[in-house]
Amino acid sequence: MTLATTAVETNPIVLRMPPALDMDDDQFFEFCQVNRDLRIERTLDGEIIVMPPTGGETSDRNSDINFQLRLWNRQTKLGKVFESSCGFKLPNGADRSPDASWLKLERWESLSKEQRKKFIPLCPDFVIELRSPSDRVKDLKDKMEEYMDNGARLGWLIEPNSRRVYIYRPGADVEQLENPATVKGDDSVLPGFVMVMEEIWEG
Repeated sequence: MTLATTAVETNPIVLRMPPALDMDDDQFFEFCQVNRDLRIERTLDGEIIVMPPTGGETSDRNSDINFQLRLWNRQTKLGKVFESSCGFKLPNGADRSPDASWLKLERWESLSKEQRKKFIPLCPDFVIELRSPSDRVKDLKDKMEEYMDNGARLGWLIEPNSRRVYIYRPGADVEQLENPATVKGDDSVLPGFVMVMEEIWEG
């Protein structure tokens, strides 16, 4: 007898810790290390958000996003590219893991070897969040605003089902693109970077 199972993306779990169990930065990093199969974030209020592994379509799309960003960066050598398992300690105290992110080379080189081994203690210059079936749009939009408030210079929120891309820039209104074939990076942040959306839309 064969048992068939179906893998689906489940909603994130939010854990609220009592003050006596609050973790400092080193303890939170170790907590994430012993739970490597989970993507874990911590809000500025100390809530721990546990996100289970994504389904195949989301993972495939995210892989293509990171491939395109890394290929551009390999050619330009302007910075460092990070995928969704990398954590960032934002200036406001939150610990976040964008689906894809990029950091200007000078900022990376300013970090010590010890800082590079743990969650990076700053906000990326560029972030991408890819909506998965378990994500609420409002939560992702709030997260994008948080990145902008903490020093990000450009952010893309990609919603594959509606084929919509929201462009975030600090101090500017959000730009909304409907079913774009490509999305271009701002010359002041990602000069010459063009993301082809075909593979991402088709998933």
